[in-house]
Amino acid sequence: MEPQTLEQRVEHLERRVTLLEELPAPVDALGLQISQLRDEMRAEFSATRSRDEETRRLLLKEIEETRAQMLMLHEDTLSRLASTQEGKPRPRKRR
Repeated sequence: MEPQTLEQRVEHLERRVTLLEELPAPVDALGLQISQLRDEMRAEFSATRSRDEETRRLLLKEIEETRAQMLMLHEDTLSRLASTQEGKPRPRKRR
């Protein structure tokens, strides 16, 4: 490789400095985009947490309602069984 002249080296350095001077604008734009992305993600995570809490509340309500219905049906079934067994002799226990 042939050594560069002083003039070539200076031109090369000037091109590099020019490129470096243009660099802050894209970096600033990227920083702004990252900041906006963080804000959007924070809002979405917050909304997701709110939906999760609402879903939990609805599920708990449904579970409690289902439990109450199951208990009512259980008691009704026991009552019907008891009424169908009235007047019938009880089976003897085997020993």
